[in-house]
Amino acid sequence: RRLNRIEYRNTIRDLTGYDFNSEAEFPPDDSGNGFDNNGDVLTLSPLLLEKYLAAAEVIVDQAVPKVAKVIRERKAVGRDFRAPGGRTGEQMNARNPITVSRSFKVDEADTYRVSIELELRGSFDFDSSRAQVICRIDGEERFVEEVVWQERKTLRHEYEIAWQPGDHVVSFEVVPLPPVDATPDEVASFQASKEAETVPTSGSAGTPARARARAPATHVSVRIASVQVRGPLSPELWIAPENHAQFFPKGPAPADPVARDAYARDVLGQFATRAFRRPVAPAQLDELVGLARGVYSQADTTFEVGVARAMMAILASPRFLFRLEEPEARYAKEAIAPIDEYSLASRLSYFLWSTMPDEELMQLAGRGGLRRELRTQVARMLKDERSQAFVRNFTGQWLQARDIESVPINARIVMGPSMPRNRDGRQDFDGAFRRLMRSETEMYFDYILREDRSVLELIESDYTFLNDKLAAFYGLPEVVGEEMQRVTLPPDSVRGGILTHGTVLAVTSNPTRTSPVKRGLFILENILGTPPPPAPPDVPDLEEAKKEFGGREPKLSEMLAVHRANPLCSSCHERMDPLGLALENFNALGAWRDTEAGQPIEPAGRLATGEPFADVRELKRVIVRDRKADVYHCLTEKLLTYALGRGLEYYDTYALDEITAKLEQADGKMSALLFGVIESAPFQSQRTQTAPVQVSHLGPAQPSKLESHP
Repeated sequence: RRLNRIEYRNTIRDLTGYDFNSEAEFPPDDSGNGFDNNGDVLTLSPLLLEKYLAAAEVIVDQAVPKVAKVIRERKAVGRDFRAPGGRTGEQMNARNPITVSRSFKVDEADTYRVSIELELRGSFDFDSSRAQVICRIDGEERFVEEVVWQERKTLRHEYEIAWQPGDHVVSFEVVPLPPVDATPDEVASFQASKEAETVPTSGSAGTPARARARAPATHVSVRIASVQVRGPLSPELWIAPENHAQFFPKGPAPADPVARDAYARDVLGQFATRAFRRPVAPAQLDELVGLARGVYSQADTTFEVGVARAMMAILASPRFLFRLEEPEARYAKEAIAPIDEYSLASRLSYFLWSTMPDEELMQLAGRGGLRRELRTQVARMLKDERSQAFVRNFTGQWLQARDIESVPINARIVMGPSMPRNRDGRQDFDGAFRRLMRSETEMYFDYILREDRSVLELIESDYTFLNDKLAAFYGLPEVVGEEMQRVTLPPDSVRGGILTHGTVLAVTSNPTRTSPVKRGLFILENILGTPPPPAPPDVPDLEEAKKEFGGREPKLSEMLAVHRANPLCSSCHERMDPLGLALENFNALGAWRDTEAGQPIEPAGRLATGEPFADVRELKRVIVRDRKADVYHCLTEKLLTYALGRGLEYYDTYALDEITAKLEQADGKMSALLFGVIESAPFQSQRTQTAPVQVSHLGPAQPSKLESHP
């Protein structure tokens, strides 16, 4: 299957060091079986193919150097220039004298080019103030500019200077001058105040009355936009550009054509092997070197430009855009075969990191030792910060946590006057608050994963992750600090477990009210693994049930009771509604409440299998105590679906039951689930095809459709 947007972005980042925003540049990926890494829906449209070709050009242009040597550049901006009192050159007032400076250190005696750019800014109202701006380099005056009111103007100067090794100082001084329309008396007063070292400012005693009367609120300002030092300018002293060693580890290319081709083969072979996630075939490498040679052999074209062109072809190749898997060679003629270790390395890395295998995985695969060290490598990968991608992407889709950042909730209607507010008075369900909620869910899952806790703690626990703001919103005892932290909950707290997280409660609500139906459906689909069938056509809307209450505002539970009386609706709603109503004490944002529509909330109910519960606390206990086998089975199914990138089929049933049994034997330990998935037959094997397929060298060398199979 092809890489989805997140996998593409992460892979490009690890391959080239360039962060290409694929989520903005590419159309959204479809989801299948709840996940957007599902091969059945990751189609390749003509539009997306065009975007891949354009992206390859942009990425290589931004990441890969085009020359072997460049003039060294150092750049400073206004905030880098400082005065003794701490003020900077970011905004210097024409009415106040100031001198700011910065030093540049050079190591070679040579000629250097100093480029200076200043910006003059003024308010829309005319300001009569003016000043001199004096630039000095190593104490020598280089230019003097008189600045007056300008809405926006840029001043540029450039000098070539012979410097010796050491520090060289560039400074700027602002010297106020009398206003442009000053009278002779005001000029004399200004000079006298200057001689007395009294700075004339708006409203000060040293400012003439006429000048004070017309002094504007915003004055002419001078900003140091940039000072750039380029050099040494002698070509023999130029340096390798940034990232040159990353792509061209042996430095500049040799002059001999045969040696240049050998260097290109070495560079492109390493790059293509990493990009294709397996060694590149000799015939493919010949084509790539030929493509590069056709460019760098031209006059006035560098070796780097030719290699970069071949790298564009690599990033547009099906072997990069698609995760192509191959069987172990000795089993290639069998109908079902273990995948080879390069394919296994890719499955592991895209499962746990959402990106390409690193050097250690590739080396192990090359030696045929990855399967022998599988558990060691999984432990190493989970310690790597890239494993946060697994936490973020899996919880983001299984628990819909990523939807919290865009779900439409009208906080003003849901919370009313009790809505928490920021310091500036705005209602507090903004982007930052939504991200806090998502962080709670991600950190909670991450803690269970890394501490190897029981997966049943996803349903019920005595802890969660909060900061001061989220704890106050939940109505919990005070938490100190803005940092999210593990918090032990009070005895018999309604919180604890993902069902009471703000993420889950908000994404399963409507914009202005809760939705017991959505919440009940979420539990059936994502916790118990027993989703109801799709709703039949022509089902009446829930709001139509209001007609039965004669104008009185009914509770949702009353409306649902009327709705369930319809034979078309009763069978499904009998399963969903009690679960959703158990969460009715949480409003559409997840805050606790005791009443709804002015009436007490009644959360008691009964599972479809007969177990009664009084409230959300008892519901969680019933699920953990009596339905844990369903929880194990459902979570295993979700994780295996995510790991394989496809929906499960009838032939996966044995593997699914086997992993669930291991989870049961290990008292629900997360490690049993994770290793059960990774060591399972579906994860380790594929269905093979023996019919030969003729393809281009840069295309797939195996059939393009490979189906995982036990």
